[in-house]
Amino acid sequence: MDLGKGKGHARLSHLVRSDVDLPASSKHPLNRPVFFTPLAVLLAAVVLSLWQGAAVLATETAINDWILRHFSSLFAWSGLAFLALLAGIAVSPLGGQVIGGAGAKPILSRWRWFAVTLCTTIATGILFWGAAEPLFHLNDPPAMLGLQPGSDAAATFAMSTMFLHWTLTPYAIYTVAGLAFALVYYNRREPFSLSSLFVPMLGQRAHGPVGAGVDILCLYALVAGMAASMGAGILALAGGIEGIGGFGGGTPLRWAIAAAIVGSFLISAATGLQKGIAGLSVLNTWLFFAIIAFVLIAGPTADILGLSLRAGADYFQTFISRNLGLDVDTDWHRQWTIFNWANWFAWAPVTALFLGRLAVGYSVRAFILYNLILPSLFGAVWMTAIAGATIALDQQSGASLYAILTAQGPDPVLFRLFSALGGGSGVAAIVLFAIFLSYVAGADANVSAMSALSTRGITPDAPEAPLGVQAVWGITVGLVALVLVARGGIDGIRMMSVLGGFPALFVIIGAALSLTVMAVRGRHDAAPARS
Repeated sequence: MDLGKGKGHARLSHLVRSDVDLPASSKHPLNRPVFFTPLAVLLAAVVLSLWQGAAVLATETAINDWILRHFSSLFAWSGLAFLALLAGIAVSPLGGQVIGGAGAKPILSRWRWFAVTLCTTIATGILFWGAAEPLFHLNDPPAMLGLQPGSDAAATFAMSTMFLHWTLTPYAIYTVAGLAFALVYYNRREPFSLSSLFVPMLGQRAHGPVGAGVDILCLYALVAGMAASMGAGILALAGGIEGIGGFGGGTPLRWAIAAAIVGSFLISAATGLQKGIAGLSVLNTWLFFAIIAFVLIAGPTADILGLSLRAGADYFQTFISRNLGLDVDTDWHRQWTIFNWANWFAWAPVTALFLGRLAVGYSVRAFILYNLILPSLFGAVWMTAIAGATIALDQQSGASLYAILTAQGPDPVLFRLFSALGGGSGVAAIVLFAIFLSYVAGADANVSAMSALSTRGITPDAPEAPLGVQAVWGITVGLVALVLVARGGIDGIRMMSVLGGFPALFVIIGAALSLTVMAVRGRHDAAPARS
């Protein structure tokens, strides 16, 4: 089937170019089932968690354990299969296809495309877990490996695990989903809906009640996940501000932070893709590079680089076995690697709608480069600096950072790291600003996709949902996050975001099968790609 040729190309190119500065349309009607159903279920889940928090958490934990026991292998094999599929597509005729057709023009430069993709996919996770997660692996490695906690061998394992959890495999999840959507949306002219992912396999039967159900489920999973992420961000920002200012801000400070975050990404949404999301993402990316540079200069550079080289070799040597959990304890693999994959899967379907929208005018190979390869390389560099410095300093200080982690949780670890590196209040302020921007940039992109998913009539020439719809979702995320912060016993909502990864697993597998169908059907667009 020829997806790229036809008279629609000239028209599509014009429509895509107009995406740059068009304001959000006020004429998009609500997709009422997709908008109201997850909103109602989310509200009910919040109320139930506040009323019967312990019982809800126990039930969700039991469901989560059942999923991990019975479907860990499917999560693990899917990640590897996605990487193999993307490698095959990159060298196939489909790899040369231009997303949107031969005449389509990009809406973002390559640098902006990279920055937006990076900030959309990592949110605040890379900041918090880059410092906290390796401490767990360093001081409590899997028993099956027989490593002495805190040893050099445990350090190599810890860094290798950070490469595993933050580079190729998880980004393959986003890339498969985003690429499938880009092709069906721009080249097949299918609606802005997750059900469109299944059209290459099922034809127009993919649209209908089942497709709406997929939209609802994935939208709920993303809202819950964003709220959990924002709750962690609020705590970290409040702790940093209180540490710098030497005061206790309490609940009013947390409300003020939540209002600032929500207000910032709504203002960004109102200013459009180029001035809003892209501008914030570029600034945030430069801050990331500045943080990496500071750590490599101020930290034990030789130890960091030596550890990274040893861990990189271990990562590639054990790539298949660690992905599949063949050489580590089954419980460890489920609770760390598969738990991580479930989180990435939960975010991937809705995030893919936004990532697919960005790619018009570039080739499929370029999409794989900018959504899989380059973000994975950045993740490796970030972990080399942040995780490497954390591991080295914890070893040198007799596990002092790990003591902070076990006593106070993960939130203060990053700031203690920068304090140990000699960073004063100025560096702490930059890190705080980076945390703030990280969430705002990522939330802006995901709220844009969520809002478009819950309205009708989204097209390349009218790509934005009404600002009012975006405001509802943004405020909802903020309120749920505040409930998470105020009531520690409501962890069930966060668990729900992970449980969302289970149905999302099958959505992304469907997207992978659609990509396979499109690749097998032969040449789609022989036009030269913009390289």
